[in-house]
Amino acid sequence: MTVTISRLYNNHEDARAAVRALEDAGVAHGDISILASNADDWYSPDREGDTYPDRDLDGRDDRAEAAGAGAGVGATVGGAAGLLAGLGIIAIPGVGPVVAAGWLVATLAGAAAGGATGSIIGALTQAGVGKDEAEVYAEGLRRGGAVVSARVKDSEGPRLQALMDREAVDVAERRAAYRQGGWKSFDPGQRPYTADQIRRERDLYMRR
Repeated sequence: MTVTISRLYNNHEDARAAVRALEDAGVAHGDISILASNADDWYSPDREGDTYPDRDLDGRDDRAEAAGAGAGVGATVGGAAGLLAGLGIIAIPGVGPVVAAGWLVATLAGAAAGGATGSIIGALTQAGVGKDEAEVYAEGLRRGGAVVSARVKDSEGPRLQALMDREAVDVAERRAAYRQGGWKSFDPGQRPYTADQIRRERDLYMRR
């Protein structure tokens, strides 16, 4: 029996750390998924120079891993073991551009095709996130955050939850903070945050 664990993170760095922790703990790459806001253009599939292509978000140069070039959402990156499937940049209503990889991408695409409200809410709830938490996750993505989901054995759940919790957002606290600012629920019709707004948002919740 398997369970799905999902966590919200303040930024893609924290989310990538969670992915690496899961991989190190033995979770199969195909059972891990990530959605990370790209509204501030931190990620480009064509990075060169001082940086490098990192389509699977594993912190290693894909060229050295013999990764296929140009993989997009809905496609599987072949020829290199350990790569997350279906990486690409997609636009989510109300959120903006998101770097997405893994099985949750297909769920997200299915939710959008099925007309689920905001599509991201539908994808998250189908992945096992409660509706109230999904609203906070979606708003967190809109404000520059990231979501990691992992399908794991039920017996491994507590141990892997502890790994994912290390840098994760406290959803109850974040919901309260959003509501103090007048937020009620995620609205897919809202304008996505700008890069400047996201930088200010991240500074607000920066760990001290």
